Amino acid sequence: MAKRTTIYDIAKELNITVSTVSRALNNISTISESTKKSVIETAKKLNYRPNKVASSLTSGKTYIIGVLIPSAQIHYFASVIHTLEKYLKSYGYSILLYQTNESLESEQNGILTFLEAQVDGIIASMSLETQDLSHFRKVIDEGKPLIIFDRTHDDLQCPTVKIDDKKAGYQATKHLIDQGYKKIAYLTTINQIKIFRERFEGYKLALEQAGLPFVPEHAIFGELNVEGGYSGTTQLLALKNVPDAIIGGDDYVALGIIKALHENGITPPKIGVIGFANQNFSEHIIPSLSTIDQQAPKIGKECAKMFLKIIERSPFSDPQIEPVVVESILLARASTDRQK
Repeated sequence: MAKRTTIYDIAKELNITVSTVSRALNNISTISESTKKSVIETAKKLNYRPNKVASSLTSGKTYIIGVLIPSAQIHYFASVIHTLEKYLKSYGYSILLYQTNESLESEQNGILTFLEAQVDGIIASMSLETQDLSHFRKVIDEGKPLIIFDRTHDDLQCPTVKIDDKKAGYQATKHLIDQGYKKIAYLTTINQIKIFRERFEGYKLALEQAGLPFVPEHAIFGELNVEGGYSGTTQLLALKNVPDAIIGGDDYVALGIIKALHENGITPPKIGVIGFANQNFSEHIIPSLSTIDQQAPKIGKECAKMFLKIIERSPFSDPQIEPVVVESILLARASTDRQK
């Protein structure tokens, strides 16, 4: 087996001290640019790779961040990760990704994996099943920075990054009302996750302010997926009081809504349809789907900036760190356009 190159080999090659090599590789300002350049070029020539285990034993840091998400198949979360990783990489951090697939048990295992890997912090979005918060509290108890994004919880005291979900629910409903729809239904998840509760509250507030009645049978709580949208729409179309517009809890639910409408000979915007998250398929289906853009890239960047801010603070869960609220954006497309 070939001998691993160390900073001692670089120092010997350049006839400089080991401490100078170490400071140059860590971009310390007291080292001249010419020396840094020589060290970096020599490190590449000798195929030097830093020993992160040894480095972590010395510094107490691994420069690895645990990122826990419901699913990387969901474009919103994939987009958050892409921006988050790119931003943190520029500061020397790598990410360790764990998908929960909307399972509380998997989420608990993910947190345990991160803690065993001695990550420097955890950035997470909760699963739909999450009500027990003990695994997240363990992160805080161990002195690790914990940031929760998108799916937050009032009983967990830690920094958060999210949109104003009540406002987002209001935006979606107000858009339909402005388009002339008066009997607006809502299909959302049966799980009692805060962001979905708040969106539903925004929906009811918009109806109330417009003088439109809230019709309980127009609110269906089911699965947050295409099948849930399809099933819920089938139920709505069987009612005597059929709605003239439907809000999907996310774009996948909205996709199921459109599928069910098409099978019943109805093409939006005859019945209006709007979703949440601006998934990558949303503008490409027919008709193109109106949606609420949650600005995933900005969420990712704000999570990274917040981590870098709190990594130097103690305690990491300091409640004085203000939550970041990112503005949601209405993207009006063909599925709600009654003006044509």
